[in-house]
Amino acid sequence: MLTKHPALALPEPNPRGLQLAIIGAGLMGHALAAIFAAAGSDVAVCEPDEAARLSGPDRMRTSLRVAQLDPAAADSVRFVGKLTELDPGCDLAIEAVPENIGIKQDLFVDLESRLPHALLATNTSVFRVGEVSRRMNSPERLVGTHWWNPPYLIPLVEVVQGESTHPDYVQWTMALLRAMNKSPVHVRKDTPGFIGNRLQHALWREAFALIEEGICDPPTIDFVVRNTIGLKLGVMGPIENADYVGLDMTLAIHEHVFPALSRASEPSAVLERAVRQGKLGAKTGAGMLAWDPGRREEVANLLDEHVREQLKA
Repeated sequence: MLTKHPALALPEPNPRGLQLAIIGAGLMGHALAAIFAAAGSDVAVCEPDEAARLSGPDRMRTSLRVAQLDPAAADSVRFVGKLTELDPGCDLAIEAVPENIGIKQDLFVDLESRLPHALLATNTSVFRVGEVSRRMNSPERLVGTHWWNPPYLIPLVEVVQGESTHPDYVQWTMALLRAMNKSPVHVRKDTPGFIGNRLQHALWREAFALIEEGICDPPTIDFVVRNTIGLKLGVMGPIENADYVGLDMTLAIHEHVFPALSRASEPSAVLERAVRQGKLGAKTGAGMLAWDPGRREEVANLLDEHVREQLKA
């Protein structure tokens, strides 16, 4: 046993034989269960919704096929409807419940006493880990593990160290992910959105600002991104690109263009208006764009294929 902290005695960071609990069987939860099961972990998924529990194995098999992993791994996963049915001796519990701070806080208060030997992880994509752990008696046991969708294809996982998170637990988590052939990055400061989402939503803020200012329409935004920076980002990140063109040129451009960029600290009026009107995107058939029946599935398949090709390259 690898004793890292008086509160926990964690096993070696190896997925094979790991006793794992996943809380939530939705978009991310079922996929995380599939990934760990395929890596040899003993996985239990807690999901109160019966329909989600019943559909979970089939959704897992689909995800495993897309990832070109053995779909039979889904057969080993146990689904339960209540937290009381989880093994109290499990090693790791990962939360994948709705992005609601109250729900997450309540859950971890319950889990820290119900699973006294487990390292606890939140898959939040925006909340600070310290905010999620605020009501816990042992917040040092909570680490952030922000997986990107689809997690069975995208290898990067942001491992977030909260203000109270014990550093050894961060290192254990990163070692476990590396043993699963994932690419963990250490988010050293607990900030909303972490790294990837701060970058992504800075781009989205500017995109909505361009629409709101009447500079272009939504399809033009996507066309420009796909055919300029989107063609390069897979092989050249923003800092490398800045070095590539020259930091003197980068500075000159920033001095000229930064005053024109959006500095909004609130969501765009265009976005708020669409939500008020019930235009939520693919799930309602319309958002900023029109979504004909079946288009979302086509886009999802295209995305999966694109990610696979990018990883091969």
